[in-house]
Amino acid sequence: MAAKVFESIGKFGLALAVAGGVVNSALYNVDAGHRAVIFDRFRGVQDIVVGEGTHFLIPWVQKPIIFDCRSRPRNVPVITGSKDLQNVNITLRILFRPVASQLPRIFTSIGEDYDERVLPSITTEILKSVVARFDAGELITQRELVSRQVSDDLTERAATFGLILDDVSLTHLTFGKEFTEAVEAKQVAQQEAERARFVVEKVSAQPDGRSPSPPSSCAPPPGLLGGLEIHHLSSLLPGHRKGIEGTLLLQLVPESLGSSQGYVGLCS
Repeated sequence: MAAKVFESIGKFGLALAVAGGVVNSALYNVDAGHRAVIFDRFRGVQDIVVGEGTHFLIPWVQKPIIFDCRSRPRNVPVITGSKDLQNVNITLRILFRPVASQLPRIFTSIGEDYDERVLPSITTEILKSVVARFDAGELITQRELVSRQVSDDLTERAATFGLILDDVSLTHLTFGKEFTEAVEAKQVAQQEAERARFVVEKVSAQPDGRSPSPPSSCAPPPGLLGGLEIHHLSSLLPGHRKGIEGTLLLQLVPESLGSSQGYVGLCS
């Protein structure tokens, strides 16, 4: 008698376990911020989007594909050329999410990894198109305009793939090594020109347009030329002061000063 009872309990427990497994396989959950697309083995991808919560499906016949519909960030680095043919390194930060109602089409035509397939290609395309309209200087001074044009064009392009871009921003913008070196050389040249202009204005401030010279002659003391750096005014700032010719003796070496009293001589 007891054996029959235990046998009945065993059969009931087995049936209950099988039933529980079937019920469990027929249920699936969609978390908050997610949506599901149902793939049917006989009818293909269903043209419906399942919302959040617990739902039923036919075991083995149907399979849920879960999509994250929350905004997610992605950084896309691009190397492109400006209007004046300068290499520009740009990093674009994008906040994107799929259009929930278009998830069946996205899954059918692109796949679950739609962001990997779509965003890098369209971002490179749009950035190259927009950056080519500006030269290097405009990319710096009109950065807000560049960012807005990239955002507008990229948002329109992404919409054709069923994607929404919540934010598009330029987070990194640098130029090639050649451009950086050219800018530094230009700054050095400007500083040299300012220094030469200051020297000419200082000489021009004398009553007769000449700097003080030794009483006996215009020539410097013997041995002084060995410690001088001679600059031709006419080659530094041509036309700045008409009538000033000759050479300006500028930089005196301390060892060669001697009895010269550290003068600066202008010879005509």
